[in-house]
Amino acid sequence: MPANMQYFAPLEQLITLYLPDKQVKKIRDAYVFAYDAHNGQFRSSGEPYITHPVAVACILADMQLDFEAITAALLHDTIEDTPVTYQDVVEQFGEDVAQLVEGVSKLDKLKFRNRQEAQAENFRKMVLAMAKDVRVILIKLADRTHNMRTLGSLRPDKRRRIAKETLEIYTPLAHRLGIHHIKTELEVLAFTAMHPNRAHVIEKVIEEARQTRKELIQQILLDIKDRLLLTNINAKVEGIEKNIYSIYQKMQLREQRFHSIMDIYVFRIIVKDIDSCYRVLGLVHNLYKPRLNRFKDYIAIPKVNGYQSLHSSLIGPHGVPVEVQILTEDMEKMAEMGVAAHWVYNKNDERNNTTAQIKAQRWMQNILELQQNVGNSFEFIESVKSDLFPKEIYVFTPKGRIVELPEGATAVDLAYAVHTDIGHQCIGAMVDRKPYPLSQPLINGQTVEILTSPNSRPNAGWLNFVVSSKARSRIRQALKNLKYDDAVALGKRLLNYSLSDRGGIEAIPHYKIDQLVSYTKLNSFNDLLAEIGLGNIMSQFVVKGIEHSDKASHIASLDQKLTITGSEGMLVSFAKCCHPIPDDPIVGRVSPEKGLSVHHESCRNIIGYQNHPDKYIPLKWDPASDNLFIAEIWIDITNNAATALAHIISTITSESANVQWLNTEEKDSRIYTVILHIEVKNSHQLNEIIRKISHQQDIINITRNIN
Repeated sequence: MPANMQYFAPLEQLITLYLPDKQVKKIRDAYVFAYDAHNGQFRSSGEPYITHPVAVACILADMQLDFEAITAALLHDTIEDTPVTYQDVVEQFGEDVAQLVEGVSKLDKLKFRNRQEAQAENFRKMVLAMAKDVRVILIKLADRTHNMRTLGSLRPDKRRRIAKETLEIYTPLAHRLGIHHIKTELEVLAFTAMHPNRAHVIEKVIEEARQTRKELIQQILLDIKDRLLLTNINAKVEGIEKNIYSIYQKMQLREQRFHSIMDIYVFRIIVKDIDSCYRVLGLVHNLYKPRLNRFKDYIAIPKVNGYQSLHSSLIGPHGVPVEVQILTEDMEKMAEMGVAAHWVYNKNDERNNTTAQIKAQRWMQNILELQQNVGNSFEFIESVKSDLFPKEIYVFTPKGRIVELPEGATAVDLAYAVHTDIGHQCIGAMVDRKPYPLSQPLINGQTVEILTSPNSRPNAGWLNFVVSSKARSRIRQALKNLKYDDAVALGKRLLNYSLSDRGGIEAIPHYKIDQLVSYTKLNSFNDLLAEIGLGNIMSQFVVKGIEHSDKASHIASLDQKLTITGSEGMLVSFAKCCHPIPDDPIVGRVSPEKGLSVHHESCRNIIGYQNHPDKYIPLKWDPASDNLFIAEIWIDITNNAATALAHIISTITSESANVQWLNTEEKDSRIYTVILHIEVKNSHQLNEIIRKISHQQDIINITRNIN
């Protein structure tokens, strides 16, 4: 059955305007191929399915994309929904088109445990395909735009689900790539689908405002045009009405009713060159008074998605706010089309990239790096969504370099934005030549100097306040590596301890080590040591494996003890139930993922440890250790709490110790219990503090808590 060409006519009219006849013919062939593949399929609205890929192709043709993108748009559902294979598309239309089609195709053929997992993995695949070729996301955005235009035939619950996904993922993507007209349409369609009543009310009030403010709008337009004519500046001036979704957002943000929002219109002035932009800015500031702190120069410092313009908010006639945007013709096209602007090739088929395209490529390269450092699809989608895109701030390095950061970014975010090594070695920050907390958000225009140390390591606490996906992923990756290194070091010590009566690891023949690595199905001896350090494999069992033929277990006896210094790393922790400190008798418990946990010998949580030598390790303190350790003391005081507390803290400070944490509880009507965490060097120092506190007036009882 020959293809019905009537559905192709609208697309043909668009592509013949800018593509050569040879490429138009190839697109016509793709239409016939898609028509045959989808023959007999219908949309939920009842239309032939071919109308959908043609509509998607028309959206891209309006943006004047190349013929490969238009071809892929016509074929974008063939691999997924028809018997057509990837190889069929390669043979008919080439590898480039086939890769675009596959990048857009969904993952319906894969089995997922739930919808959330499917959506996360689908989004991950789409973003990674986009990183290889940005046309993938342009086709996907056009596909979503047509689907949103035709939501009416779906069930209300399905409409809301698709609309929510559109607002969460696709409109931020369109914004991040600078494609304003698609972002705006998707926002309005999604908002209308999710909140039809609210959309109707806002539309109705806008219509009323349009009538009542018609004269005022015309007066402002006339004032600006007259002022431009007087100075012989050739410019186009237009009043643009904001869409209902942006008005709704502003109402929510400012918690205002509609009648209090006067800025429904934006006045756009389009000139020939950048010099004229700044001249026009001076003219409008002479015409109407500018509002304080409401001017933005996105020409000197473009937005992250490549957008450039001058924005100013003025006080117009009758005190009405007047928002003005001043930009060149090129900037206007960039503002609407973003990465799709100027989609032209030179004679050698090489792209002449625009600012937006260069910025998009840089961002997509960051996404590829991010993908290598995250654990799963959910972590990936959350990282990317956090980048899509909060308001940005701009800060300066001491050498004057401008760095773009998401709003709320800290000095640590800046350090990782400059270079990963700077981030890893960061120990502090100077902002405008004054010390500045690492966790405090930066502000527009600050000059920030990052202080570094070659011995510094990333801090897990940074994950609580960094906001950029790059910083978060780099910190996580570094912590994983540090944990591995610490696990190897601890595993080596534990195995040496278990082998102490045989001369340690060095005395074990290489072939036996190779046998062990092979038996445990690990990649290397270091991996085996890491598993021991993490507590996943007990060192005693490794000893048994080395001497499996011996009848005696040869496990280290309890009088041999592993030495603890307090500076072993992430995988040696001190139990919070008993707070052991140097000079205390201590025992270690090895458990998966927690590594070695050090307990006081009298701790209730390890009662009967002598009966489980495979789980517990005798430990001793390194006499040369100079680290600080936390001890917990409980003090009962009479109701004169303020004075007593002052004396207690004064005593602790006089003994060169620190109060790390303090809490008070009312025991009865006249007695309070003070619980203190004190940093001390050893039990001798702690006993001296307890002795001095106990002699004070108002102290009823003082004890050290070891569980």
